[in-house]
Amino acid sequence: MRPPATLLAIICALAALSGPVAAQSTGPLRIEITEGVIEPMPFAVPDFVAENSAARSLAKEISQVVVDDLVGSGLFREIPARAHISGISNFDAPVQFADWKAINAQALVTGSVTLENGKLNVKFRLFDVFAQTPLGEGLQFAGGRKDSRRMGHKVADAIYQRLTGEKGYFDSRVVYVAESGPKGNRRKQLAIMDYDGKNRQSLTDDRNLVLAPRFSPDGRQVMYTSYASGMPQAVLLDLATMRERAIGSLSGMSFSPRFAPDGDTILLSLFDNGNTDIYRLSLSSGARTRLTRSPAIETAPSYSPDGRQIVFESDRSGTQQLYIMPAGGGDARRISFGDGRYATPVWSPRGDLIAFTKIAGGRFHIGVMRTDGSEERLLTASFKDEAPTWSPNGRVLMFFRESRGSSGAPSIYSVDISGRNLQKVDIPGHASDPSWSALLP
Repeated sequence: MRPPATLLAIICALAALSGPVAAQSTGPLRIEITEGVIEPMPFAVPDFVAENSAARSLAKEISQVVVDDLVGSGLFREIPARAHISGISNFDAPVQFADWKAINAQALVTGSVTLENGKLNVKFRLFDVFAQTPLGEGLQFAGGRKDSRRMGHKVADAIYQRLTGEKGYFDSRVVYVAESGPKGNRRKQLAIMDYDGKNRQSLTDDRNLVLAPRFSPDGRQVMYTSYASGMPQAVLLDLATMRERAIGSLSGMSFSPRFAPDGDTILLSLFDNGNTDIYRLSLSSGARTRLTRSPAIETAPSYSPDGRQIVFESDRSGTQQLYIMPAGGGDARRISFGDGRYATPVWSPRGDLIAFTKIAGGRFHIGVMRTDGSEERLLTASFKDEAPTWSPNGRVLMFFRESRGSSGAPSIYSVDISGRNLQKVDIPGHASDPSWSALLP
């Protein structure tokens, strides 16, 4: 099969930016997301078929979630329903490929939804329109009525993976700090939402200042910094029981907690006897190990995905810079050498990049670099951009941006690692400090 002209344009544009692309002239419909897609792939998603009357509204909702997810990735362009020549009224009927080819759809998604006795069942198929063949086997997902949006996210993840060869990121959640009140007296509480800003829930009240929430690897717990005791202290929240507990018997101020890949070990900064260093702590045994021994301020640690290394920020050179050390502590090597200051490093789940906040020239940036400090790229620039967090597949970053002035307030944004597709996440009110979960089980 020879790819259609639009797909060839995508391949050529990507090849010019970053080398070979996975789509081949004799292979299936496929795009590779390396440095961002210049021309999004056109696709069509007719409303999913409602197999019974109870499923009618849900069928439309689920198909719209699929569209919103794919379009929001910046890799795909929907051909709207008003341009469709034919629809899908029977999930098992043969597809009229000529009708979809005539409107230049390269991919077609069909689906059906059944709701019986509170049980929701969603089926879908993905087709390569020009090859007139299905892309993989059809899949189905089951759940309760309240899971309708999640079913849409799961369908979109499956489509994303088949068309890019990489896992998606739509069926995931984000924990963040919801903010309210005037800038000089901002009230903060933990909240959680789907990755797209829907299904928002409060996790704490706003009586005490909270900062920097972080998901556990399995998504069942959240660590954060709380000022309930009057000074910063690392706290662990179980999302199933909503029970909180302070982490360890730590003297001094503890902050910037983050989980290790094993889910039991954590890293945090501890201010004790006038010095701030990074410690490792076991949640199960309480065993504590000091990893840095410097008179500098050392904080914001983040493990590599294999748990063998830690990236952190330190002012041991005189300004905030990024360093990497072995997971057991020891000699650290500096990896940031550009102009300005570097902060809040976070290791990509793919292991290939480190995201960071950079302050230079009076502006804040979200950027990425290789783990040796090479190929630094700044993805954003504004009055104040901070605190990047990675999508589960390592292709998108969320962060918060604060506007200028006395009424300035933070909002959460996302951007892909090419620096394209900058979007504000639709959340009412103010929001900061996002942390992205892994894909939900």
